[in-house]
Amino acid sequence: MKRGGEGMVELTPRDREKYRRQMMIPGFGEETQRRLKNSSALVTRAGGLGGPVALYLAMAGIGRLVVAHGGNVTWSNLNRQILMSHDWVGKPRADKIRESILSMNPDVDLTVIAEDPNDENVDEWVAGVDIVCDCPPTFEERFALNRAIVRHRKPMIEAAMNSMEAHLTVIVPGETPCLACLYPGFPDWWSGTEFPVLGAVSGALGCLAAIE
Repeated sequence: MKRGGEGMVELTPRDREKYRRQMMIPGFGEETQRRLKNSSALVTRAGGLGGPVALYLAMAGIGRLVVAHGGNVTWSNLNRQILMSHDWVGKPRADKIRESILSMNPDVDLTVIAEDPNDENVDEWVAGVDIVCDCPPTFEERFALNRAIVRHRKPMIEAAMNSMEAHLTVIVPGETPCLACLYPGFPDWWSGTEFPVLGAVSGALGCLAAIE
């Protein structure tokens, strides 16, 4: 890869053609595209929320993408998890995530981890990226990621939804409140079990998170 100033990887002719429509956006341009190519993000998990985040970051030309999601595809995933498919039910989500993202952009440096976030694994993941996109369905996982980004002082896009409600929060340690500031403990309404999901709601929120 050709590198420019300060060790940055330069855009290729194919990059310029592939991303020329978004580089037409006022204030975006080639320099922003180059910074995006030299950036990295962690997305966890990659279901109804994280799937669109990971997909659109890859399609926008992010240089390195780490996606974490454990378990196998289930029938109940398929109303919202756009990276999954009917023929993959019962098979590992991580393998389908890799296949789906690389089919859309084989140029992205993609790492897929077949695990869900917890206090034992998040520090290594968070330390190795520039920004975190927090999209898991449980408060346990969200709090684990929040603790890690505070320790490593990494910005995080926090996306959450329930039924027809959606919440998007940008957390910058040292500058904004963190998730634990907003939720000092588990909310009274949190049952820790399944909750209603409409795919279009999680998809719309995932797109907004990718924009952030």
